[in-house]
Amino acid sequence: MTARFAHTLPWGTEIVEDGARFRLWAPAQGSVSLLAESGAIIPMANADGGWFEVHTDAVPVGGGYQFVLQDGMRVPDPAARAQMSDVHGPSRLVDPKSYAWRCPDWKGRPWQEAVIYELHTGTFSRAGTFEGIAHDLDRLVDAGITAIELLPVAQFGGNRGWGYDGVLLYAPHTAYGGPDGLKRLVDACHERGLMVLMDVVYNHFGPDGNYLHQYAPDFFDANRNTPWGAAIAFDRTPVREFFLHNARYWLEEFRCDGLRFDAVDHIKDTAEEEVLAEIARTIRTRIPDRHIHLTIEDDENTTRLFQFDESGAPRLYDAEWNDDWHHAVHVILTGEETGYYKDHADEPVARLARTMAEGYDYQGEVSAFRGGKARGESSAHLPPTVFINYVQNHDQTGNRAYGDRLVSLAPPAAVDAALTLLLLAPHIPMLFMGDEYGETRPFLFFTDFHGDLAKAVVKGRRADFGSHESYADTATREEIPNPNAIETFERSILEPADTPRLALVKRLLEARKTHVVPHLTSFGEHAGAVTALKGSAFRVQWNLDDNSALVLTANLSDDPVTIPPNAGGKPFFTTPPDTDPGAGALPPWSVVASLTLWEPR
Repeated sequence: MTARFAHTLPWGTEIVEDGARFRLWAPAQGSVSLLAESGAIIPMANADGGWFEVHTDAVPVGGGYQFVLQDGMRVPDPAARAQMSDVHGPSRLVDPKSYAWRCPDWKGRPWQEAVIYELHTGTFSRAGTFEGIAHDLDRLVDAGITAIELLPVAQFGGNRGWGYDGVLLYAPHTAYGGPDGLKRLVDACHERGLMVLMDVVYNHFGPDGNYLHQYAPDFFDANRNTPWGAAIAFDRTPVREFFLHNARYWLEEFRCDGLRFDAVDHIKDTAEEEVLAEIARTIRTRIPDRHIHLTIEDDENTTRLFQFDESGAPRLYDAEWNDDWHHAVHVILTGEETGYYKDHADEPVARLARTMAEGYDYQGEVSAFRGGKARGESSAHLPPTVFINYVQNHDQTGNRAYGDRLVSLAPPAAVDAALTLLLLAPHIPMLFMGDEYGETRPFLFFTDFHGDLAKAVVKGRRADFGSHESYADTATREEIPNPNAIETFERSILEPADTPRLALVKRLLEARKTHVVPHLTSFGEHAGAVTALKGSAFRVQWNLDDNSALVLTANLSDDPVTIPPNAGGKPFFTTPPDTDPGAGALPPWSVVASLTLWEPR
């Protein structure tokens, strides 16, 4: 029997025997009706707690529908599985069981095998669709990638955007291929042994197409805002259920292997069990038979969401994006010290070594960039696999005025050394699309807004750089690419190539698979330590349970550096390849990786 999957939603629509059930939480409305594509208007019953509901066969599967508010305003379904076109028009009734899965028995892969590849659907291929990604998956598998992480795909205003301004959080964007297109991509990934991680945004809604304020102002917290818009009121049960089910929806109905939660430091509530913990606990309880991986982005460097059972399995979240690692590497490779980089500008090599050994750089220290506030908590007790490291990502590239990639800012030898540290350390590595071959095209900030919103976005984007010395002049800021211009988007589309860097990344990921991954379940608490530090060179050692250790020694400078020799062990990888670890001095931009006997501390 062909396998078909669906998640039952408290919001939105459900296919039933005699048609479909339509449900909307609209506590600010006295009446709500359902408008079918045919023009039929069906009054909805007012249930308890601000809910409106109707069962009807007036909307066929594939047909359009809208909700009509008491003043006649028409709005899309905030929990629609698909739209007919844009975020302002009718939603489309979808039967989630219409898709026949080819890989229904896929159980996923253990977290320690993860090599993540972050990609943006619209610019990964010329097609700019889920199908365009599927056509190029074999290239990623051949490079050694084991998981793709999609920037948010929930429908946002327009057809071009990063995805972080989504407003219909259950609807895969029509421009990308809609729900069936995403399901075909997930199937194609699973056929190749690739995991699929989905980036979800639960901290705000985008500015174009969000109608919740019209009929459910209580969806938002009037006493709090985020940098991107109104904060969400997770204390209210219908709101909480909207997100609890959304997380399960991507995992159950689309068979994704995990979620990355954007900017969780802006997700706040006062419940006895915070919503982030409830989401994770519910997922762990409801999906016990698959490898599900939950990760977060948290600027506060907290550790409360990382709890593990006796076997090492996560009770809540698996890992966190580690900006501290990225910032230290970036300062070393580029010399940049403005913005948040100034927090890592003093002794950046020592700071990098600390992140290699302990996870966070800021573990309660004062952050100058954050106005003298203490940031972070002690993290050395956590397994290295809690930390996801990267030499760049969509933010660190796209939030630059010209979307510069690291290969345009640092010498090739320096980038090779950084990639070696990234891919051979016991943390979870993430490559941003194009890293594997050294993409030189930028990844710019782009949108597809219109009218006054478009003008405000352009003005705001250029004003963001007003405090930077390089853009102090108004004329210089005017040269920053217009986010709404089609050419800004098109300049960001990848052009894959077979390069020496691709060959290096393949060799590194093969070495990781052979020498690093088998040991990633063998690290206890406080496994990492900096065992040598001299100028631009350092050595970090992670002790394993079998009295051996993984050791990385690096010189991140243009000059040779002499560092105390590593006692015992044979290197399994060196960058550059001809590096002689026994020569006494490490050559410029070199890394030596070895498995060795346990060194006393």
